[in-house]
Amino acid sequence: MKTIRTVFYTLCFALLLMVPACASYVDPSVTTFAIQAVVGVVVVAGAVIGVAWRKAKKKAMNVLHIDENAGKEVEDDLVVFDEAAPAEASAPEAAAEESPAEPETAEVQE
Repeated sequence: MKTIRTVFYTLCFALLLMVPACASYVDPSVTTFAIQAVVGVVVVAGAVIGVAWRKAKKKAMNVLHIDENAGKEVEDDLVVFDEAAPAEASAPEAAAEESPAEPETAEVQE
């Protein structure tokens, strides 16, 4: 089976070498497309390597029992209520209650 595969690959490679070279015009848009394809492959490869690196690093840290956040200081959640804020917020509502706006009526002239 291995010899059949080797013969097949050798024949395919020989056929590729027998193809005559052709001189053709390469349009600038084709060159731009090729550059975009190469850049896309590089970006995708970088993203895949980055994700694989993070997963491997996380797994190694779990296996070695290393806590990434061990030396970091964590601040307490601090909630401050401003006592003046509710009074200021209700002041416009109180002013609106004291002087209700009268509906405007338009007089019709005949």
